[in-house]
Amino acid sequence: MSGVILVTGAAGFAGSHLLDLLAQDEVDVVAWHRPNGATRAASPHVRWEAVDLLDRRAVAESVRRLRPRAVYHCAGAAHVGRAWDSTEPTFAINVRGTHHLLDGLERAGVDARVLIPSSAMVYAPAPEPLTEQHSLRPSSPYGVSKLAQEMLASRAHGPVSVTIARAFNHVGPRQDPDFAASGFAHRIADIEKGRWPPEISVGNLDAQRDLTDVRDTVRAYRVILERGQPSRPYNVCSGRAIAIGHLLDLLVARARVPVTVRIDPARLRPNDTPILVGDPSRLRDELGWRPGIPLEQTLDDLLEYWRGKSEK
Repeated sequence: MSGVILVTGAAGFAGSHLLDLLAQDEVDVVAWHRPNGATRAASPHVRWEAVDLLDRRAVAESVRRLRPRAVYHCAGAAHVGRAWDSTEPTFAINVRGTHHLLDGLERAGVDARVLIPSSAMVYAPAPEPLTEQHSLRPSSPYGVSKLAQEMLASRAHGPVSVTIARAFNHVGPRQDPDFAASGFAHRIADIEKGRWPPEISVGNLDAQRDLTDVRDTVRAYRVILERGQPSRPYNVCSGRAIAIGHLLDLLVARARVPVTVRIDPARLRPNDTPILVGDPSRLRDELGWRPGIPLEQTLDDLLEYWRGKSEK
């Protein structure tokens, strides 16, 4: 396949790891970032452009000029808890921003394959591993915004072909410390440097989550975009859940100094789903994807990332 690959949200967590993956292929990539937002180090195969996804005209003009043959739409609000207090901006970027992108592609007549990274939060809560046939009933504003994003994607027409990845929790270096694993690792790195008392305050440690390394997640995005069936969702997950408390224990065991844990009721999240675990069978059987990075390596790399940040 020849032509430009467009990555929106390229300076973000998943987007930046996707750029690393695409760089290995030495393909021509255009990386969108927010105006006045940060970018990453320059690469000979990546061109950075500042585009506001909420500016419909700017999106349409950029798409018409670039005419990408593939689009990874990684831009969006990604924090479940934060969406309870920031519902309007969550819907704006996740829904209206997606509409502007798809509308721009369709109006320009661009023959492109598009990857929409949706979320496991579109499913109705359930204790068993969730398949793609499970009922859709989001329990948070974030989940509703991602379901609306999927519905827009399923209505795409013309030469645009949209594929959908329902990502479960993914973790790894560069993740915002407002997310549990990254926040724990960040605090441990600061404690090791003497910048914080040797204590971590936490919320609900009983919740269980299906965790996948972000580098495996973006590999799944690539295979879904290239070979997935349009409008057919694919779970991106490991198929096993781990309690947040056990995750924290694994990180604390890697700390270079003693660390204690304290429960803080103020950190408890409304409507926190007790267990969220997916069934990756469709992605494995149809497209051959399997996670390859063990959780232990992910946690080692995450801690080393924050230790490196603490040095600066």
